[in-house]
Amino acid sequence: MLGSPLAPGLVLLLATAAAMVWANFTADTYSSFWGMQFGWPRVGLHMDGRHWVNDALMTVFFFVIGLELKQELTQGSLSHPRRALVPVIAAVGGAVVPAGMFLAMTWGAASASGWGVPMATDPAFAVGVLALVAPHAPAGLRAMLLAIATVDDVVAVLVIAFGYAQGLAWGWLAAAVAGCVLVVIMRRTGVTAIWPYLLVGVLVWFATLHSGIHATIAGVALALLTPAGQVAGRPILTDLLRVAGPVSAFVAVPIFALANTVYHLVSRRYATAPTHRCSGQSWWRCWPENFSA
Repeated sequence: MLGSPLAPGLVLLLATAAAMVWANFTADTYSSFWGMQFGWPRVGLHMDGRHWVNDALMTVFFFVIGLELKQELTQGSLSHPRRALVPVIAAVGGAVVPAGMFLAMTWGAASASGWGVPMATDPAFAVGVLALVAPHAPAGLRAMLLAIATVDDVVAVLVIAFGYAQGLAWGWLAAAVAGCVLVVIMRRTGVTAIWPYLLVGVLVWFATLHSGIHATIAGVALALLTPAGQVAGRPILTDLLRVAGPVSAFVAVPIFALANTVYHLVSRRYATAPTHRCSGQSWWRCWPENFSA
């Protein structure tokens, strides 16, 4: 069953349905569970459950996406520069057009400053839906979708980070970049043991987390630094995909859906229409309150 091309999409669908049932029938327990704080405050790691999923666990997903992109860019359907340019252009368009639409709908309002938010796509759900509706889709189509979704997401994250740079910590950002440079140096000096890369990878993730840029970007960066060829006679990229792929598909993505998919089937506005602050407003103004994913 888990080996079926449909399996990742089905697991994602079940997790999404479970989240909707949980959030609608026992909303208080849903909120309190994912709102529980835990971690190690002394080292600057203390977040609620949802942030642990979004900032830590989903790094595995973005690492796998980055590995698949690296494979396609070096050995697959995107290895030709012209082919690789197509999803990049599509991703930029997918980021710019929603931002333009948002500005057009909120022009003159205070909320117009949030134009960077709708630029992002959701690679996790995009990949899951593709696995569900087209399990035997050509490798080129999957590669194109991965490239578009990932580039679009990275562009959006960078725009939000630098466009709203009040909270950007340049020292931590420099530390994350230095960690990536260290990975390159270790590769060039012949370091083949896995544990030094794991250690540096965790440090890069930690620095990215504190830099103000979404921590999952560290997963993409480290994946793209992974050698596409053999290391010490082993296809390291293929080996990493074999190990991390199932963790991403059957652990990270379903838990992400469980923690983030909230859709109120019975809107509170019908129960308390006279006092609801969204009463009489357009649906898209209330959208962030009633749906998040």
